[in-house]
Amino acid sequence: MTAEPSALLDIHGAIATVTFNRPQAYNSIGLDEAKYLATLAPRITENPDIRVVVLRGNGPAFCAGGDIRCFVSHIDNIEPMVRELLEALHVFLMALRDGPRIVLTSVHGAAAGAGFSIAALGDICIAADSARFTTAYNKLGVTPDGGGSIGIVERVGSRKALELFLATDSLTAQQALELGLVNQVVPADQLEAATADLAARLARNTPDAIRLTKQLVQQSSRTPAAAQLDAELEAMAHCMQTPAFREAISRFVKK
Repeated sequence: MTAEPSALLDIHGAIATVTFNRPQAYNSIGLDEAKYLATLAPRITENPDIRVVVLRGNGPAFCAGGDIRCFVSHIDNIEPMVRELLEALHVFLMALRDGPRIVLTSVHGAAAGAGFSIAALGDICIAADSARFTTAYNKLGVTPDGGGSIGIVERVGSRKALELFLATDSLTAQQALELGLVNQVVPADQLEAATADLAARLARNTPDAIRLTKQLVQQSSRTPAAAQLDAELEAMAHCMQTPAFREAISRFVKK
């Protein structure tokens, strides 16, 4: 019998769902899993209909980070392996980060190490009230990966990020919400339905509005005010020339 792939990609209309699919290993990511995720990137980026990408985990956890067994099996020559692993993972992450789609991370159980980083790298994060977020890097004497030095730093700032990476054991979902790492916390038995509802609401936005709003938000912290205002002007002018804007105005006037 053929084993199921380590990640599942399900596309329904404007919403693509990527499910980490190693429940027996808490969806940890080793070399093979990273390579497989990289193969999913073009299937997402080359589909113009996708507006929202949902990341979730199968089984008891969202993602427990790097696969320790993979590290152990390469311990005597680990550098080439970890370079190959992270380069493959980066293909997947950059497709989501830089793409014109909203990435919604849906977290339950453990989000540890790279799992925490990936959860924070999403544009929006929804979590079960029982979820726990653990950086885990300080326990292994390593540095952040999986985009943690991007997403977590953007959400909480550099000082708090340093504390999380170097001196914090774990956060509850409520603590993550208070820090701005999570947008919404729901009862665990309602996470799937709440995620589907939020994804559907996000997908109702036009592709141009999603792409340009995400672009404006991502560049705002490093763009001078005058240049950012110019970018807002150009984005608004573009959106107002689309058929979607004309239809929306027409509906509004009719009301």
